[in-house]
Amino acid sequence: MSELSVQLYTVRDALAQDFDGTLSKLAAFGFTQVEPFAFVNFADELRSGLATNGLTAPTAHIHLLGKDHDAICELAAELGIQTIIEPYVDSTRWQSEPDVSEIASELNAVAAKAAGYGLRVGYHNHHFELESKISGVHALEVLADRVAPEVVLEVDTYWAYAGGADVPALLTRLGERVVALHIKDGDGTLDTSKQVPVGSGVVPVWDIIDAAPEALRVVELDDSETDLLEAVRASRQFLLADRA
Repeated sequence: MSELSVQLYTVRDALAQDFDGTLSKLAAFGFTQVEPFAFVNFADELRSGLATNGLTAPTAHIHLLGKDHDAICELAAELGIQTIIEPYVDSTRWQSEPDVSEIASELNAVAAKAAGYGLRVGYHNHHFELESKISGVHALEVLADRVAPEVVLEVDTYWAYAGGADVPALLTRLGERVVALHIKDGDGTLDTSKQVPVGSGVVPVWDIIDAAPEALRVVELDDSETDLLEAVRASRQFLLADRA
């Protein structure tokens, strides 16, 4: 099984209280990789915290469309990030083929700039890119057909499930385009407070993982009624347990 990562947005409140201490806790759980979010806002903390705690950040979320790409790319390269991922494009832009094609063009332009820094560009979905269908095809798949070959996908498997997709089948169709998965669990609704440690909800986690076995697995909860650090620990334990 490939190594696990964890999306730092999950523990954003703990980071706000004690950034380095929270990274230390994640490292103590056994994580060697993390996925930062909005990393330009935490540049100094990441510069010191990653190295101090023996962590790397192969992927990271950052808003890319309409931003200063050079500044973002320079910092990403400095931090050792390899893939910068656009985390969200407004739901209103996923309702028609021309709109999705425009998103693809914007991502392609960023990818061309990022390549000069040795970086890849990716896109991360929510539920609405799957809920929306264009000529019977999930809008996320329409995007995948229109972006350049070097643009990759990080499929948020919970949101794809909540959006009505057959997630293992979706991943099979997307194939090698998918380089990372957000692995999360819950009751399958849009209520983020109902998200739970991986393995204790309704999402068919192992079927999903088996459909994209080479993708980086990134543990994430958007929110929860349980303690988020404990949920991260329990999720890692479940994902590394013997499945037999």
